[in-house]
Amino acid sequence: MSYISENLNSVRAEIKRTAEAFGRNPEDITLIAVTKTYGADLINESISSGVTDIGENRVQEVMEKYDSVKPVKWHLIGHLQKNKVKYIIDKAELIHSVESFDLAKEIDRQAKKIDKIQKVLIEVNVSGEESKFGVLPMECEKLCRDIAENFENVKIEGLMTVAPYTDDTQLLRNVFTGLRDLSAEIASKNIKNVDMNELSMGMTNDYQLAIECGATMVRVGTGIFGKRDYTNR
Repeated sequence: MSYISENLNSVRAEIKRTAEAFGRNPEDITLIAVTKTYGADLINESISSGVTDIGENRVQEVMEKYDSVKPVKWHLIGHLQKNKVKYIIDKAELIHSVESFDLAKEIDRQAKKIDKIQKVLIEVNVSGEESKFGVLPMECEKLCRDIAENFENVKIEGLMTVAPYTDDTQLLRNVFTGLRDLSAEIASKNIKNVDMNELSMGMTNDYQLAIECGATMVRVGTGIFGKRDYTNR
């Protein structure tokens, strides 16, 4: 058994253990293998070991790897510039990082060209860090309404956040529960064409806590593939 298979088994077991400990069904949690900097060979090995969803941060990496990777669902989880939308609109199962009306407008425009309803998540900067992308929590409902009312080819499926990289468990819990509570609040408004089915939060260092707080998608990279090599970037 390869180290990738072993790591995947460990992550899946941890997802199952954590979910069941908090009364959740492990089947309700999607593991997104984050493939930033990893080559197609390692990605294909993970797919052979059962990975169904992969996440990329950069459009350029999606384009470089797409034709060499086995059939899989692609998630764009990093910051997306408007001028890059056209390159991934036919490839992305879900775009996690919509943070503005203008970006949604361009996604809608490009999706119309290929007769696609593009599923997206609204990225929320729950922690308020200046280094983070995302709409502020108090602006999220308005953005959801504006997108839903104006764009037929964009479908909001939920929310996403990137938590601070920290060992402060209480801070992380505050961020994750903040996104969960915001999701529940927006869901209660029954906004047409806006669903709050997905909560994308939690990475290698904190996905167990994210699951405890309601994550339906966790984004795990180094926990599956090992340390990243940035020398060729």
